[in-house]
Amino acid sequence: MEMAQEDQKPIGSGFHAKSTASEVLENIDLSGKNAIVTGGYSGIGLETVRALAAAGARVTVPARRMDAAQEALADIAGDIEIAAMDLEDISSVDKFTADYEETGRALDILINNAGIMACPEARVGPGWERQFGVNHLAHMKMSMALAPALERAEAGRLVALSSTAHIRSDVIWDDPNYESHPYDKWEAYGQSKSACALFALGVDRRGRDIGIRAFSVHPGGIFTPLQRHLSDEEMAALGWKNPDGTIPPQVQAMFKTPEQGASTSVWAATSPKLEGKGGVYCEDCDIAQLATEDSQRWEHARPWICNDEKAERLWEMSEKMLQSL
Repeated sequence: MEMAQEDQKPIGSGFHAKSTASEVLENIDLSGKNAIVTGGYSGIGLETVRALAAAGARVTVPARRMDAAQEALADIAGDIEIAAMDLEDISSVDKFTADYEETGRALDILINNAGIMACPEARVGPGWERQFGVNHLAHMKMSMALAPALERAEAGRLVALSSTAHIRSDVIWDDPNYESHPYDKWEAYGQSKSACALFALGVDRRGRDIGIRAFSVHPGGIFTPLQRHLSDEEMAALGWKNPDGTIPPQVQAMFKTPEQGASTSVWAATSPKLEGKGGVYCEDCDIAQLATEDSQRWEHARPWICNDEKAERLWEMSEKMLQSL
């Protein structure tokens, strides 16, 4: 069995699906630590920033919409700074990372939280499919440029937001940009989230000997601005809402609040129980188990995101795509 698959076992974190980010960090002091959270001014990203700052971290939030970020973060106590960056504009990613590197800071926590979901077909960069470009490639570009800062930390951690949607699609190796087959917005989202998990595995394989560990995370089902491209009719078809727009009781019971949705990210970024571990896919504040025939469709890690060879294949493919800029 793949080493990555062998590591895909719950460790008994002491937390659960409805734990909040602040509960996870209750006994953790992040004073003197530096963190970056992409998408840190809405949805679960905002709650991630709130919890990290409350625990003492200095948190940098790269923002495409500076005014919206300033408004959203204005009432959060702690050391928070906002910097311009747009994941659809690689030149702005390069400027953000160069400016951060100039500070000479160590980067203890990097949380690649920003993302887009099930959007209409569009292109970014030199022709990348938009979801693959934003959710994976731009974050990879940013993360690689921040690697020296992560290495300066005593034990830097990278957290890549994946999703249960990874079950929809492995990376479409022969056509990731939908150049020769019809676009499917959910397949494309699933591909991007499989890529995020494989990227974390690739980072961990490269970083573990220099003190950098990486994890991928499924935050859970949460109503956030991530659903901006979905109509009420589509969400009703998915079973997330009733035809009248109300939320069924069973969905309310299964879905998380944004505060709960941020918990697995901060757990993966800070938990002492993860020392010496990495490259794994996490859910509900624990390492997820490898999926079996009995797994529900919204839980557990599918084998293709726990595959060292696929992680290396994605890394090589992505490097070539980034070199085309």
